[in-house]
Amino acid sequence: MPQLYVNDVIVIDVVLDNAGILKACKASGHSGAAKAGNDIVCAAVSVLLRTALSVLSGRQGIKVKGGAPERGELWLEADYTAEGKDFLFAAGEFLIDGLKSISQEFPKNCKLTINKT
Repeated sequence: MPQLYVNDVIVIDVVLDNAGILKACKASGHSGAAKAGNDIVCAAVSVLLRTALSVLSGRQGIKVKGGAPERGELWLEADYTAEGKDFLFAAGEFLIDGLKSISQEFPKNCKLTINKT
């Protein structure tokens, strides 16, 4: 029987550098919006982060690393040169906009924090 995560929340921490460019993102937890495997909030967060990691990987001028060490945890860290700056900025804006949308639509299930260094 699929597990239901009661009173859980996905906590997402995004770190931007002083230019507002994505430096890191980590999501952990389970939203508890539905049974595991049927949770639209978990699925949406996972798709956004996995796609960001995939799109940034191998992109000229961007070094990215990340992974999902266990269920309910996904992270990425990015660094860039002048050549990758604009692309990373745009990808970060896209990712953050998507995460904001999820956290606004499902505030009990997804908490987003954005910090600048």
